[in-house]
Amino acid sequence: MAFTAKDVAALRAKTSCGMMDCKKALDASGGDMDKAIDFLREKGLAAATKKAGRVAAEGVAYVEVNEAGTVGTVIEVNAETDFVAKNAEFQSLVKVCADTVIEQNPADVEALLACKASGSDKTVDAILKEKILKIGENMKVRRFCRMEGALGGYIHADGKIGVLAKFDTSAEIAAKPEFKEYAKNVCMQIAAIIPQYLNEENVPADVVEHEKSILKQQIIDSGKPAAIAEKIVIGRLKKFFKEICLVDQPYVKDDKMTIQGYTDQVAKQLGGSIKIVDFARFEKGEGLEKRQENFADEVAGMIK
Repeated sequence: MAFTAKDVAALRAKTSCGMMDCKKALDASGGDMDKAIDFLREKGLAAATKKAGRVAAEGVAYVEVNEAGTVGTVIEVNAETDFVAKNAEFQSLVKVCADTVIEQNPADVEALLACKASGSDKTVDAILKEKILKIGENMKVRRFCRMEGALGGYIHADGKIGVLAKFDTSAEIAAKPEFKEYAKNVCMQIAAIIPQYLNEENVPADVVEHEKSILKQQIIDSGKPAAIAEKIVIGRLKKFFKEICLVDQPYVKDDKMTIQGYTDQVAKQLGGSIKIVDFARFEKGEGLEKRQENFADEVAGMIK
């Protein structure tokens, strides 16, 4: 399978490895991106890649939770430029979309666009098209996630990252300021450390097996026998889970305890139980890519 300068650039963006290392990895893997990432990891050149790809689109990730703290949404709306993303017209559109999601619970983006917009007789789609005509720039509602229950939310860097988290606890505890502070801290953890799963039980078996194969190859390449490699892999898997599972991660404000430990501590202080049930983390533009002509030319020059 042939590959292009753009493929090298994309691999570099995903792994942060040098361009020539990326070219070698694509050479060795016949142009297959996933195999190239594995190649770089086996050589110890790349860490485990996050779910998100290269972040390059403008817009905002926005979070809204109702006053009772029982229904909320995290939503991403994209625009072409950062200038428009900061425009009051654009921001009002985003809030209308979020309010509509909370009030009407649409199944997906298509259903949201067909909804009567919150506080209006027009559909969300009609309002979106009006804004596009008025501002003169393309805009798109990309995705949203709606949750019901005891919720916490956090917006980082004016909409660069939005996080919504759901907890299982009593209404009495959920109403306390201490719980709200705890929920916000958990959301800040999710924004900063980017967990991929809630806990070990949520990690798919094929993901675990794939990681095992990568770790085993690293150990064998370092000169250890295969039999010993199996035992070392078990220990290294624990570190892997601590990196990707929210409840196992060291708490950023006190790394002497995990997020699970922090949760248990707050629950004890408040005289009840708290369990993290679910979370959603949106980073504006993740997986989308703008044109990078100059960078691609640079890569093409190195390949030649």
